[in-house]
Amino acid sequence: MPQQNKDLESKVYSVYPKKLKFQISIIFAIVVFWYLFSLRETDADFIGLISEIDVVFFKLLEMFPPDWSYIEAAIDPLIETIQIAVVASTFSIILCIPMSLLSANTIVKSKFVYQLFRNIMNFLRTMPDILLATLFVSLFGVGIVPGILALTVFSLGLLAKLLSETIETIDPRQLEAVRSTGGNIVQVIWYAVVPQVLPNFISYGLYVFELNVRASLVLGFVGAGGIGAIIDTQLNFLQYQKVMAVLVVLLIAVIIIETISNALRRRVV
Repeated sequence: MPQQNKDLESKVYSVYPKKLKFQISIIFAIVVFWYLFSLRETDADFIGLISEIDVVFFKLLEMFPPDWSYIEAAIDPLIETIQIAVVASTFSIILCIPMSLLSANTIVKSKFVYQLFRNIMNFLRTMPDILLATLFVSLFGVGIVPGILALTVFSLGLLAKLLSETIETIDPRQLEAVRSTGGNIVQVIWYAVVPQVLPNFISYGLYVFELNVRASLVLGFVGAGGIGAIIDTQLNFLQYQKVMAVLVVLLIAVIIIETISNALRRRVV
């Protein structure tokens, strides 16, 4: 038995040498130090939060029982939220196709074009959806149009990033095979790129749609339409029971959408 333990220790030391363990320890110490430093600099008082947890608990109790009579008023905004997500997802899926192709080094050979569209894509991903919604509300007024535009721009950067990285990892031999037969760029994309990325593309599109449904809730707080607007109104009037009823309806809708999306994703991928 002691011999077995020694053999096990020797195997562990062979897999994890002292230098690697020392590096892991240093990284762990840096992470802990940075965590404690961030808590100190941001004045994050978790002890105070725990000591006043009863206030949070009583606020949650005020949301029960939900005011089920308010559900009827939440149906139309919920449908509007889903419509915003559908339209924004459709726009971003269409627009991401040329952007992702121009951002993939397997398709574009010009470094200038490649870097240009990569930078545009990175810029889009740095813009928070709530900031975009606020900007578009100031330009177009309150309604669903700012919400659609904000989600389109926000999800476009994310979707183009995912798809371009997928295109860059495809088998280049299929591209060369189509080129060697005299195929032009459109034929290369259609016969060599599309078959390899289509399953992931559909999966990414469904994921972005789920993300937009959740994001459209937050955008309603800045006047971009959807069910978030009535939640914001009821919170301002301290109608917590009505808010809880809306949240239950939203939860059921999100579960249904996610279930359907996962079923479609499993059939495709």
